[in-house]
Amino acid sequence: MYNIIIMKILLDKIMTEKNLSTRQVERMTGISSSSVGRIRNGDVSPTADTLEALAKGLNVRITDLIESPYK
Repeated sequence: MYNIIIMKILLDKIMTEKNLSTRQVERMTGISSSSVGRIRNGDVSPTADTLEALAKGLNVRITDLIESPYK
C-alpha cells in the first residue's frame, strides 16, 4: 500500500501577492498564459523544468512555489 502525497502549487498565492496577471507571468517566464492558468487553478502539475522557469521568472525559490508535508 502506498500513501499518495499531493504537493500544492502556490502559484496563485504568489501571483496575488505580486499582483500579476497570467499574461504578465507568461512574459516573465516564457510559459504560455494557458499553462500558467492551468497550473494556477491546480488543473495540471508542473514539471521540474516548469517550476524552475516559474521560480526564475518570478524571482522566488522553487520551494516558495510548493506546499509539501515534507520539510
